Formats: sequence, structure tokens, C-alpha cells
Amino acid sequence: MKRLVLLLLLLAVALPAQALRCGSRVVTTGDRDILARDRCGEPYYTDQMVVVDVYGADGPVERQVENVYDVWYYNFGPRKLMVRLLFLNGRLEREDTLGYGVNQLGDSCSLDSYPSGMSAGEIVAYCGLPASRHEQREALVRRDGLGRERYRPIRRETWTYDLGGNRLLRVLTLENGRLQSVDTERR
Repeated sequence: MKRLVLLLLLLAVALPAQALRCGSRVVTTGDRDILARDRCGEPYYTDQMVVVDVYGADGPVERQVENVYDVWYYNFGPRKLMVRLLFLNGRLEREDTLGYGVNQLGDSCSLDSYPSGMSAGEIVAYCGLPASRHEQREALVRRDGLGRERYRPIRRETWTYDLGGNRLLRVLTLENGRLQSVDTERR
């Protein structure tokens, strides 16, 4: 009986499945972004994407709803995993764990070995901010035939890293914050 009571007590105080512990403070799914910043501090890198949902596109009145996705990245040092927080309209939607953190941003750069799909935040943690950054935007619009459409922006970025000396420039192509390719160019 005592074991059952103890088990129930432990289950009652257990953290939710999607919870981030920042020291002695916790951030959970549904929390506002201001609480995450208060409890975990400033993220080392942020990104944002806007998606527009359209309702009634075939009718006389159309309603467009803009949803803002904010992505925050946290680095807790080399012995802990980095974390990406995804907010939808200011509320925590999802938490993702990434690779191990770094002592100092930009001190672990190895651009030629990064896999396709690596996040922009991880690249910034390992390599620092790029020397040059250019962006091109387009949109993909999906229609379901029921008067609804979803406008999904596609953001293509070109990041250039100058690794110094006689080394070739590294040109990264990212799509919606994810690494697509790494190319080299002469100086």
C-alpha cells in the first residue's frame, strides 16, 4: 500500500512529457514565450516563419489567418544537448533536442561534415554567424478544393563562411532554416 501511495505521489509531481528544465525552473508546452525567456534566459539564436491559412477562397468573402512560428535555440554547454523551442503565435508548441552544445559559439566549426537537414541554429552554435547572408523568398500555395488554401513560405538562404587564410569559402544553402548543401568557392 505504501509503495502504491509513493508511486502515485511520484507520478503526480513528474514533469509533463514536453518540458524543458532551465535550472530549477520548467517550461512546458502551452507556456507563453515571455515565460520561456524569463525562465531560460535569452536564446542564442532565433528564427521566424509566417504561414497564412485562407478560408473561403472560392466564395464572396475570404478570411486569411496569419500564424507566426518563432524558433528559439538554447545552448546549455558541451555536456548537455542543445534545445530548439517552437512557438506558434507566442505559445510553446514543441521542444526538440539537438546535438551537444558548445563552450563558446563558433568554436567547433566543421562545415564539410554537417548533414543535410541540420538546423540553422546548430550551424550558428558550431560556426558562429556567417560572414554574408542573402535571402530569397517564394511561396507554395496548396488548395484543397473546399475553399481552403494554405500559403507556405519557402525561404532560401545563402550563408557564406570565410574560414580564413588560403582556405576556400564555404557557401551553405538553407531552406526554411535547414541545411540543404555546402559548396566551396574560390576567394
